[in-house]
Amino acid sequence: MHVLLIGSGGREHAIAAALRRSPLLTRLSVAPGNAGIGAIAERVSLDPADHPAVIAFARANAVDFVVVGPEAPLVAGLVDDLAAAGIKAFGPRKEPARLEGSKAFTKELCTEAGIPTAAYGRFADAASARAYLQSRGAPIVVKADGLAAGKGVVVAATLDEALEAVDACFDGAFGDAGAEVVIEDLLVGEEASFFAISDGTHVLPLAAAQDHKRVGDGDTGPNTGGMGAYSPAPVVDAAMAERIMAEIVRPTVACLAKRGTPFVGILFAGLMIEADGPKLIEYNVRFGDPETEVVLPRLKSDLLALMLAAVDGKLEGLSAEFDSATALTVVLASKGYPGAYAKGGRIDGLEAVAALPNVDVFHAGTALKDGALVANGGRVLAITARGTSVAQAQARAYAAVDQVIWPDGFCRRDIGWRAVEREKAGS
Repeated sequence: MHVLLIGSGGREHAIAAALRRSPLLTRLSVAPGNAGIGAIAERVSLDPADHPAVIAFARANAVDFVVVGPEAPLVAGLVDDLAAAGIKAFGPRKEPARLEGSKAFTKELCTEAGIPTAAYGRFADAASARAYLQSRGAPIVVKADGLAAGKGVVVAATLDEALEAVDACFDGAFGDAGAEVVIEDLLVGEEASFFAISDGTHVLPLAAAQDHKRVGDGDTGPNTGGMGAYSPAPVVDAAMAERIMAEIVRPTVACLAKRGTPFVGILFAGLMIEADGPKLIEYNVRFGDPETEVVLPRLKSDLLALMLAAVDGKLEGLSAEFDSATALTVVLASKGYPGAYAKGGRIDGLEAVAALPNVDVFHAGTALKDGALVANGGRVLAITARGTSVAQAQARAYAAVDQVIWPDGFCRRDIGWRAVEREKAGS
């Protein structure tokens, strides 16, 4: 089977590595990919936003199946256009992809389906948003409604911070994504990410992970796209996983099916585990990044077979098997991220890292220049290690990170700290 994978980040590198393990796969093309993905798949110079070009490539190269990795093409309706052209593709269509494309859409669905989430307001102008903030106080969460590459969320500790965040949205800091704002009460607990796969009617749980959004050690500094993650997440035990499925994931899939817009693809629930149970923070409609770099290395089942079953409406009765080991990933980012950063810095030492047992290197923002590997983005590498405990996986990951020679990069040094403390307390 010839599969075309759309995307270029660490998530897509991890998906490509998992697809390569499938006996169903005969050829893997990735558009546009990156320097690391190019070592395991054929890179194709395609712009995912150019839907006719993607369709033309698929037709000309006998592509059997398209897997869409990132959110923007899904929200833009790439799967709809591929389906109209008679090309089978994995991922939700444009309407159900609004779960990620519009935070207000998701909040309204939560109200309709009785899904536990934070109280909120939605606003199309700064004056009404500011008035709502004055009435609610702080701490509070301000979100740009649309896609903002993981950077449109401000957890405001003070009213002044919240007011500044609202003004930034309406002043164009996030472009069209900030044309509308959602303001939520702050949920208090422990965050977790939960992944499931749906065929529109049936939904199959995959795995839980926990990521670190803040740029600095101790969860300090601005939010990022994610500085590291680990899986499984100890806060999501078997009983909590079933509550998440029963109270959040299954009602979401059922609500969308009832509306006539069935969800087919990966459903990624960002959660707050509070004392009284799980609450939905937000939905993503694809694998997360960097969570994918710890979830898929643990997957023992055939990812391609699961994706095909979802698209064909045949998930009922299937299950997904995962390794019991813990996987932990550390993101290496360009200095200055999530603000301004320079590109082009040379990266060495990855051959030594790749030789280490129980370690995977996933490229997120890399390129080749004159035969050398260089940084080409904000988040550049994800170094993943596996172990029998979070502490062991963490130690292996940082031992691997220390082999990377990249003066222009940095990372957090405490990924997994909550779980490590939990392990120590239980020993």
